[in-house]
Amino acid sequence: MSTQDIVQKLWNLCNVLRDDGITYHQYVTELTYILFLKMADETGADKDIPEAYRWGSLTSRSGIDLKKHYYTLLSKLGEESVGRVAQIYANASSSIEEPKNLEKIITEIDKLDWYEAKEEGLGDLYEGLLEKNANEKKSGAGQYFTPRVLIDVMTELIKPQLGDKCFDPACGTFGFMIAANRYVNAHNDMYALSDRQADFQQNKAFNGVELVHETHRLALMNAYLHNMNANITLGDSLAQSAKGLKDFDVILTNPPFGTKKGGERATRDDISFQTSNKQLNFLQVIYRSLKTDGKARCAVVLPDNVLFAAGDGASVRRELMNFCNLHTILRLPTGIFYAQGVKTNVLFFTRGTTEQDNTTEVAFYDMRTNMDSFGKTRQLRESDFDEFVAGYEDSSKRTGERWSKFTREEIAKNPDDSLDLGLIRDDSIVDYDDLPDPVESGEEAIANLEEAVDLLKSVVRELRALTEEK
Repeated sequence: MSTQDIVQKLWNLCNVLRDDGITYHQYVTELTYILFLKMADETGADKDIPEAYRWGSLTSRSGIDLKKHYYTLLSKLGEESVGRVAQIYANASSSIEEPKNLEKIITEIDKLDWYEAKEEGLGDLYEGLLEKNANEKKSGAGQYFTPRVLIDVMTELIKPQLGDKCFDPACGTFGFMIAANRYVNAHNDMYALSDRQADFQQNKAFNGVELVHETHRLALMNAYLHNMNANITLGDSLAQSAKGLKDFDVILTNPPFGTKKGGERATRDDISFQTSNKQLNFLQVIYRSLKTDGKARCAVVLPDNVLFAAGDGASVRRELMNFCNLHTILRLPTGIFYAQGVKTNVLFFTRGTTEQDNTTEVAFYDMRTNMDSFGKTRQLRESDFDEFVAGYEDSSKRTGERWSKFTREEIAKNPDDSLDLGLIRDDSIVDYDDLPDPVESGEEAIANLEEAVDLLKSVVRELRALTEEK
């Protein structure tokens, strides 16, 4: 049984919980509690779990006894365990009221063939569940999930290296950092590392912050199943307590969009322009968190308003282009995120060694205009990025109409240093220049009408002639 088959079977089990009124997002969290024990049992990694609360303690019980034990298990593992186990089960509680439903889920999970899933990677299985949850609109989880294809493209272009300290200040389920780890592993002989290098890669290379408790729990599980002892903090990157998170070599992220609730401003005092606009605050935190060595780099997903917002938006853009070399902006297509109407971009930049004049020109790639309509029926594919990736890595290949570039001087001529640039002509919009001249069109219509009248008169004359002959 393949990982994909297991993902589908596990997802189908959520139907069992409908009678308990459990949402999709609650289901994935509930499944995380149970899957952690099963996967620890399958991999022999349950030494950190008290014997009384391991997988076998669930399969040996049924009915009310199982439900009581499960509730106790959640409480004990959160309060009396240590390390990653304690983090995953911190403040854990169950929404399952019906004992038969709990028993069915445990029984069905136990029956699955886990051998091939372990061969393919338990982490891939869990990511498959997270993706199912994100694609289900009713779960509302799409705001925490960036399409895997986009994550992989951004990671491959940023190219995290062995020894790089990587960070996602709004890490969601930790997808970007897992992709960064996968990239480093694929491009290096991990068995040849020194003890010091191996310790860094395992314990210090990948870092994240997540504000939402349940999503933080999913991120911990995701990292665990990818054999990453990552540093994933439950907190707010915009809060004063996060000021110490800096000097990173790589940042890959898709921060939340919108305004802070109640309009309150960021509490960090190390950013220049404190606004109620979350994405503007995150952008400032991001470029200030990069090392000032001329090599530290970032790829970040941001909505269109970051490119043209006036006031603080203009100030943030100017500071970004001063502090960093903002070399590329990818105008993303619509329909690839949970909120269908949101227009987004990926900004690629490198932090300079100084804080002035680091951006000389910005290349734009329009992947939005005259593109397919993306969604469930037409999902984003890696091949959709081929032309962009080729031009990003080799400027001589920027030959298509979708590529354009603007110097810093040209950008400065725009109101508020607007970066809302690089979009090609939309073929679906009628240009007034293409419309026929109304006077000429009217004259032509009259001429056509007169010609039709003459033809009609001719037909009438012929019919009369035929009638008279008869």
